[in-house]
Amino acid sequence: MQKINAAITAVGGYVPEYRLTNAELEKMVDTNDEWIVSRTGISERRILKEEGKGSSDLAVPAVLELCQKRGIKPEDIDCLICATVTPDMVFPATANIICDKIGAVNSFSFDVMAACSGFLYAITTGAAFIESGRYKKVVIVGVDKMSSIVDYSDRTTCIIFGDGAGAILLEGTEEEIGIKDSLLKSDGSGSKFLHMKAGGSVKPSTVETVLAREHYVYQEGQSVFKFAVKGMADVSYELMERNGLTADDIAWLVPHQANLRIIDATANRMGLPKEKVMINIEKYGNTTAATLPLCLWEWEKQLKKGDNLILAAFGGGFTWGATWVKWAYNS
Repeated sequence: MQKINAAITAVGGYVPEYRLTNAELEKMVDTNDEWIVSRTGISERRILKEEGKGSSDLAVPAVLELCQKRGIKPEDIDCLICATVTPDMVFPATANIICDKIGAVNSFSFDVMAACSGFLYAITTGAAFIESGRYKKVVIVGVDKMSSIVDYSDRTTCIIFGDGAGAILLEGTEEEIGIKDSLLKSDGSGSKFLHMKAGGSVKPSTVETVLAREHYVYQEGQSVFKFAVKGMADVSYELMERNGLTADDIAWLVPHQANLRIIDATANRMGLPKEKVMINIEKYGNTTAATLPLCLWEWEKQLKKGDNLILAAFGGGFTWGATWVKWAYNS
């Protein structure tokens, strides 16, 4: 029997309309445009401002766009996996809520929480469902409303993050395309450098934790930067090496949009020129689990069937990884 490969057959994306520019941040904290751009590459980020709206509301238009492009209905989806660190609520899973809102009544669904690497973890999981032949249509969502956990009085973190969602559809094929290989890693000892102090079972929410501002992203920037540069660059190079790929074989690097210097270091390690690197951090900032699918969404029309893509990410946990994708269609 021919091996079934999991191919990406459609992409959808969504970002909110509101743009939080560096100029606006200058009025909120002690910072300036030159400082932000030189250290991160970010000029603006999108923010979901509407009251009572959460990550599921960002994800819904991305998934519906994907369905429309592929010519399928939400009820055709067998499984939906949502990667997020900003779920609508602790439970139920945001994936469950997305399915309810779009009418994906035949889908089972669950969340994956691996910070900025969540989308890669979810792709690998979804691909296994397709490759087994058990499911035909698996949707992977990467979404985060980072504005909900960012302290806008902390100039070290508020400049980095934005809100957004992206989604892909995985379907089976016997062609030599699709998700070819993944290399995923984690190291829990890195948790002290990037985490949220309160709101979990170790330190449940109290009046005191709220007043102490412990429900926001906490990051030791230099430590995270050092680990991220090495982790993301090394894992991407290792994935290429074990599959006999050279820089000439790679059409695009699809890097997590955390920091322009980390992206540059990864491309340099792989021997790739800037023209082969997807970069939209200047417009959206770090949307955590959404950065990779948002890149695929923006570059979709430039992708050709058979193109080799390396998707790479690094996130809190620490989590990191790279995935080799052979693109499945011409737009």
